[in-house]
Amino acid sequence: MTALLRYQAALLLGSHRWLPPAILYAAFLAVGVQTGGPVLDAYGYAAAALLPLAVWLTRICVGNEPPAARNCTAAAAGPGRVHLACVLTAAGAAQLLGLVGVVFVALLSDPHSADHRVAVPVLPAAGAGLLAQLACVLLGTAIGALCNWPVLRSPASAVPAGLLGALLLLVLSASPANAAVSGLVTGSADGTIHTPWLPLAATVLIAAAATAVACALSSRRT
Repeated sequence: MTALLRYQAALLLGSHRWLPPAILYAAFLAVGVQTGGPVLDAYGYAAAALLPLAVWLTRICVGNEPPAARNCTAAAAGPGRVHLACVLTAAGAAQLLGLVGVVFVALLSDPHSADHRVAVPVLPAAGAGLLAQLACVLLGTAIGALCNWPVLRSPASAVPAGLLGALLLLVLSASPANAAVSGLVTGSADGTIHTPWLPLAATVLIAAAATAVACALSSRRT
């Protein structure tokens, strides 16, 4: 699996297809994270932006390899393992961008509540922001795994389904991603840090199940 991950990471880097989502995320941060703004609000914004980004990166990774090369890799390592490596590479790339976002927010934001009266500890806030980002990355990866090959083969259905799924999971109150982001934003009002352990646990289960389904189908449709 380590060799497959290195191979998929090299494919992603060499294709330069990661540049558009990375540039878009940088633009989100530049526009939404204001100098001196409340740190918890900023972490919530940065985390929310990662969900559609993870959907996009998953689509890139699962379709990055030419069909002939994919068939050779699948014959050598197994189609399920190859697909798992694609999904894990996408999640890792999204979370790597999230780490950059954590540092960016920490440098620019004000470690106080929304009214700038209550001090917010920087390291616990960064930890909560990182966990919220991870929850959004995992949920975005799950949507990407279910809304692309081999589950949905046609781009005409895969792309709208991925976009709609990302939007719904950001705005629906029942979504773990919404709970993680809302916890940060709500806590910003009085300077309380809500670490999103429960939403993160839910997204781990959802991402694992979605990835398992996609990997199982890749074994049958390769």
